[in-house]
Amino acid sequence: MLSYDIKKERKDLYAAKAADFVLVDVPAMGFLMADGHGDPNTAAAYRDAVEALYTTAYAVRAVAKNQLNRVHTVAPLEGLWTADDLTVFRTRDKDAWDWTMMIAQPDWITDEVVAEALTAARKKSLPALGLVRFERYREGRSVQILHVGSYDDEGPTLRRLHDEFLPAHGLSPSGPHHEIYLSDARKTEPVRLRTILRQPVADRPRTS
Repeated sequence: MLSYDIKKERKDLYAAKAADFVLVDVPAMGFLMADGHGDPNTAAAYRDAVEALYTTAYAVRAVAKNQLNRVHTVAPLEGLWTADDLTVFRTRDKDAWDWTMMIAQPDWITDEVVAEALTAARKKSLPALGLVRFERYREGRSVQILHVGSYDDEGPTLRRLHDEFLPAHGLSPSGPHHEIYLSDARKTEPVRLRTILRQPVADRPRTS
């Protein structure tokens, strides 16, 4: 039985390079999602949400294997990051961050599969399981690049994106900042972390 791995099947979206920014078209995809607020390094809500997402994701994998006879590798953790004042991302004022953490699901995963997986996951009595939802999310046209290094060192790349690349190409941000965590931060040295930075974009309005 072959195992589906989104990192291999969608290399255009999950195998970015660090050389330069590239434009991609991101289709609607199904995600397990959980929302929260605060510093991801210290907020208990963040740890609880991530634990609930992974528990549900592995339960979904088990249900799909048993009922659909289809196997997939659990996708990497991803995050959508927003704030009322976007400068807090450059200043790293993490207590002011809002986040939606998520894990992509194969196209054959349905609401029914997720519902059964959540029922199984609730046996572990995790505090954030009630926050987990299954939702389709479409970013469309986006700019992305691979960042290698500590999360706190993303600032220069984000400045190049917003101050140089987007203006030069007549583009403006059109959605939340998106990060895809290809490395396990628990097992990887900060200088070796691999993270895809993605920004949905739209044509910048013309000024008269």
